[in-house]
Parts: sequence; structure tokens; C-alpha cells
Amino acid sequence: MTSYAKSTRSSTRHPGAAVVALAVTAAFLAGCSSSGGSGKDPLSEGRASGDTVVVGSNNFAESILLADIYGEALKAKGIKVTYKPNIGSRETTYGLLKNGSVTVLPEYNGALLAYLDSKAAPKTAAETTAAINAKLDSRLTLLEPAPAEDKDSVTVNQETAKKYHLTEKSSIADLKDIAKDLVIGGSPEFQTRHQGLEGLKSVYGVEFKSFKALDAGGPLTQTALKKNTVQAADVFTTDPTIAKEKFVVLQDPENLFGFQNVQPLVYKSGLNQKGVDVLNAVSAKLDTATLLRLDTQVQVEKKDPLDVARAWLKSAGLD
Repeated sequence: MTSYAKSTRSSTRHPGAAVVALAVTAAFLAGCSSSGGSGKDPLSEGRASGDTVVVGSNNFAESILLADIYGEALKAKGIKVTYKPNIGSRETTYGLLKNGSVTVLPEYNGALLAYLDSKAAPKTAAETTAAINAKLDSRLTLLEPAPAEDKDSVTVNQETAKKYHLTEKSSIADLKDIAKDLVIGGSPEFQTRHQGLEGLKSVYGVEFKSFKALDAGGPLTQTALKKNTVQAADVFTTDPTIAKEKFVVLQDPENLFGFQNVQPLVYKSGLNQKGVDVLNAVSAKLDTATLLRLDTQVQVEKKDPLDVARAWLKSAGLD
């Protein structure tokens, strides 16, 4: 199945609604095929020529936004940038980074660690980074983490919360006796990851009636939860639809979903020290409240993520 993701983007963009629709389509198709390209094996794609930095993103709206922030910040300092948006899941993008097809990718430290070492149980963000570095491919490096954090979560819809008396103070563990009657939705990868059904069973003893493959916390998941097609779902904690639809995010006292600071993952030889300094400066100014505000502009107000990225960089003095 062919994805609509392009390997490069010019500064001329479609209106925001069209861009969001395109991202939705690409995210859906990525669930069928992680190619994220033109039908070719993305792991066979070559590196960018010369000193061009290739900024990639995973197949969900926030990753696209963060990639635009990184790319436009680098451009503002005279660094040549091309984009590979909507590539797919981590299972694909990690390989692209290792072979140099992608230079920079927005990552989430806890989720990356779970991918590299499902048994790791760090107690702090610093321990998370150290554990990642111990497992990370030698061609890659993590830059400084942002204060901004966006976690996966088990979130239930309003109807389910009322039926089972679940509130924002309720824990995932509170689903143990009722999960057998609930359908949970999420990206296809959520079904097999430790930070997914496997961890929910091993850490909390929670087993759901069934799993419905949707997208990575995107419109398909949101719609299914709203319509009660699924009663619980993996939803990102900075998703503005949580408040809008009165969804309830359950507490994760065992820290299954770990620390999830936004953190650039970089192909070492593809980014010089000037680029490193630029991205570290971006991370220093990106906190969770800011990320939620920017997500709202893209996902609710339907603004073009590139325009949102540029406006924020200017307001933060990073343009």
C-alpha cells in the first residue's frame, strides 16, 4: 500500500485542514504498511547528499509538528533541511536513522528505551537517557531532553468512566476486574509492545476483551473512543481531545509508560555542532504547556503545523 508521505517538502504548503487530512490518511495507511514512502522499502533509501539534514517524523500529528520545529529552527541558522514526514512507527524510523537516511527524529525517551530494552526500569529522566545510551546504536546519539513530556496512556471515554465510576484519580489497576468487558484501541504496535498490552497484563494484570487496531493516538482512535467502538484507548496525554470529549486518563502508578520527554535522536555524522546547539536550544524552551498549546492549534484549530512551528520559533526567539 502506497503512503502519501513525501520525502521532501518545499516551503509552499496546503491549507491547514488539507495537511491534517493528509496526515490522517498517511497515519492510517502506515498501519497497513510501514513503508511511509513511495512503495519502496524505506530502509533501502539512500542518505541525503552533501550537508543536507533530513528531518523525519513518525506517523502522528505531534511528531510532524516537532519535526517542523526542528527543521525550521535549523533552517533559520542557515542549515539545509529536507523532510521525511509520516514515515511510520519506531520499528521503521530507527532503521532509517541507523543507515543515515534520516538525520534527526523527534523521540520520546521512555518509549525509545522500551523499544531498545523492555526490561529497563529507570527511576528518573536522567537514568532513562543513560539506559538508552547503553543500548543505542553507536551511529546515533540523543541530544538534550526537553521539559515537555507526552506519555502514552490508558484513557477511557466518558460513558465508560461513568459506568464504572472511574475518575482522574483512578488507576489502570482499577480495570483489572472490568477489562474483560472492554475493548481497547491503539496503534497496531500497541498490541505487542511492553508499553502496551503485554505490559498491561504483566504489570497490572489487566486483560481486555479484545484489541482494535487503529492509529497512534490520532483521529481514528479519538473517533472510536468517542463513538464507544472502543471503551479504552492508548491516547497521548497532550491530546487536546481529552478535555474536549471529557475522556478520563487513568493513573499509571507503576510507571509502565515511563518518562516521556521529547528528545531529538540524531545520526551523529549527519549533524554538526552548530546543528546540535540549535536543537538543544529548542529543547530548552519547549515545555509541556507549550506543546499542548501548539498541539491544540494543529489538531483542533486545524492550522498548518509548519506555520505553527514558525510562529512559535519566532515567539521564543529561535528563528
